Amino acid sequence: MRAIGLASAVLLGAGALTSCVPADAAIRTDFGFSVMPSTVAAGGEVTLRVDRNEACQGEAAVNSAVFDMVTIPPEESWATAVVDWDAKPGAVYDVEFECDESSGTARLTIAGGRPTHHPTHHPTRHPHKGVHAGEGGTLGGFDLKEIGLGAALIAGSLGVAYHFSRRRTDEDAG
Repeated sequence: MRAIGLASAVLLGAGALTSCVPADAAIRTDFGFSVMPSTVAAGGEVTLRVDRNEACQGEAAVNSAVFDMVTIPPEESWATAVVDWDAKPGAVYDVEFECDESSGTARLTIAGGRPTHHPTHHPTRHPHKGVHAGEGGTLGGFDLKEIGLGAALIAGSLGVAYHFSRRRTDEDAG
């Protein structure tokens, strides 16, 4: 009987963890792509990245309503774009990636503030020079609300599992 309680706790915890994954993280395509940072102020700069594999060997085109179309040549894996100054704060825009016969969409959120500098250039391409460091560790792409919600769901499911396991033990003893 103890195994049933333990299995229930494990299943509840796994369910809580999977419900905390952002919806856009579950989208799969034939090639990897990203927009970093995923939240930027109007007028700010974003890095558009594609992972080169069998599904994406040619030129990649990246398009959004908040910046001019950017192309990433086959010999490069990333480029930058400047977000339009008139992008609406708080709005979420789709960023569409197309490479060879594959496509996918990422989300870009516009923050409330404006950057302190005014970029004088528009989309530029930079040659690949070394390793890309990633999104800042295990917290990359998450905000405090998502982390708090995930922690609350996990704590709640563990508390419920503990309560039911203790209740069952008390009934068995009596």
